[in-house]
Amino acid sequence: MHNPATHLVVMGVAGSGKSTIAAALSQQLGWACAEADEFHPQSNIGKMTQGIPLQDEDRWPWLQQIQGWMSTKARAGGSTVLTCSALKQSYRSLLAGAEGRVLFLHLDGEAGLISERMQGREGHFMPPTLLPSQFAALEPLSDDELATGSLRLDISKSPAELVAGIIAALRLPAVHAS
Repeated sequence: MHNPATHLVVMGVAGSGKSTIAAALSQQLGWACAEADEFHPQSNIGKMTQGIPLQDEDRWPWLQQIQGWMSTKARAGGSTVLTCSALKQSYRSLLAGAEGRVLFLHLDGEAGLISERMQGREGHFMPPTLLPSQFAALEPLSDDELATGSLRLDISKSPAELVAGIIAALRLPAVHAS
């Protein structure tokens, strides 16, 4: 029997390391990878660039686009790795409606560590001033989400440790060794 497509949604607040972990997972698994930021309409990017937090009405069309991308990949027989803040359980519920198995990998860490990381990055439209609004909106993974395979991960570990731990915990078939 053919295994259904799997979608790994690397989630967390801005600056938690989503892009780094997703790229490494994609490389090791040989799965398609996308950044949720690529799906934002220009109006959302404009708000964030100006330091204006997005509201739910800004996010629903964006999340629907992401869900559609995952479903399209699944129909073609592909599994994916995706970065997406997915801060609220309602957002994750919408994403979980994609075709295939959807698992959330919550990169969790202290606000101070994340803020420090954000100060050092360049070329991103999300300013560190929006970090408190991200933490305020964050709803941790529920017991139900954790029971179905989603993971909460401590970002104080190295990216290599996190990726190896994810692959082992989910029993995923790595095609490229690190």
